[in-house]
Amino acid sequence: MTLWQLLRVGGFTMFILLSFSVLSLTIIIERCIYYRRRSKVKRQAFMMLIRKELEKGNIKGAVEVCKNTDTPFASVVYSGLNLHGHNEVVISNTMEREVTVETTKLERYTSIVGTIGSTAVYIGLFGTVLGIIRAFGDISASGSGGISVVINGISEALVCTALGLCVAVPAVIAYNYFVKRVDSFITDMELCASEAMDLLNIKPK
Repeated sequence: MTLWQLLRVGGFTMFILLSFSVLSLTIIIERCIYYRRRSKVKRQAFMMLIRKELEKGNIKGAVEVCKNTDTPFASVVYSGLNLHGHNEVVISNTMEREVTVETTKLERYTSIVGTIGSTAVYIGLFGTVLGIIRAFGDISASGSGGISVVINGISEALVCTALGLCVAVPAVIAYNYFVKRVDSFITDMELCASEAMDLLNIKPK
């Protein structure tokens, strides 16, 4: 069967699933590129540069390091360095808020992929049920048919379930991957915030 024939057999649920597939794939590609771009610099190397600058008392130098590093943890440390000289509680709260802001950016669109992964199978099953009902309805209306007709109708209806699985499985895998990556970013941000607080209390050499 051609793609157009499959779409006609599956009905409107096939178009819904195809739309979900395109949306899911678009978000997966966008998020993978975003995470890759924002994880080029390792946390240990970044904090080593920050430590060197702060041990020399060069706050501006540390700020420049943050500006030149496009990672979530750099934004967190940058927000703390900008308040150098303020109360520790103020600096800590500012960095915590920045962690929340960066986490929101990292989690953007991921819930859509998760929703597609959890609902695509059910939409496919719904299309299959409608297809089976339509097949039996056609047999009843014509007053004739046999096992071959029933089997053909059911096999055509199962196309929706197959497509639903094809959409859901990659979406679920991608969503779990996104959750793991976001958790990793959050851990790095919290570690950098904690280390930055300690470094800000180091007296310059």
